[in-house]
Amino acid sequence: MALGDAFRLVKAPPEPAGEPHRPAHRLRTDRDSVEEDLLKLVLTVVELLRQLIERQALRRVDAGDLTDDQEEELGATLMALHDALADLCAEHGYTLQDLNLDLGPLGPLLPPADHGPG
Repeated sequence: MALGDAFRLVKAPPEPAGEPHRPAHRLRTDRDSVEEDLLKLVLTVVELLRQLIERQALRRVDAGDLTDDQEEELGATLMALHDALADLCAEHGYTLQDLNLDLGPLGPLLPPADHGPG
C-alpha cells in the first residue's frame, strides 16, 4: 500500500457540535518533505528526551544522590548531548527552537529551556 493510499484511509475526527468548521491541515506526502518531516520528528523526540533526562539529573543533584565526580560527569555528558543535537540541527538547517512543535490548544510540545545543561 502506498503512503498516499494510507492517508486516504485515515478518517478525520468528527467535528464537535457547535464549533465552526476549520480547514484541515494538509499533509505533504512527497518523498522530500516526508524525509525532512521524519528527521525533524526524530530530532524533536531526542530533544524532548534530553530535556527530561536533564530535569531528572537536576532532581538527583538537588537531592544529594550523586557524588561530586558523578555530578561533573553527568554535566559534561549532558553538555555533549546538547552540543551534538545542536550540531545535527544545524547540519540540517534547524535550530533547537524549531523542534518545539505547536500542539495547538495544548501549547508547545517541549518545556521551556530555562538554562543550559550542566
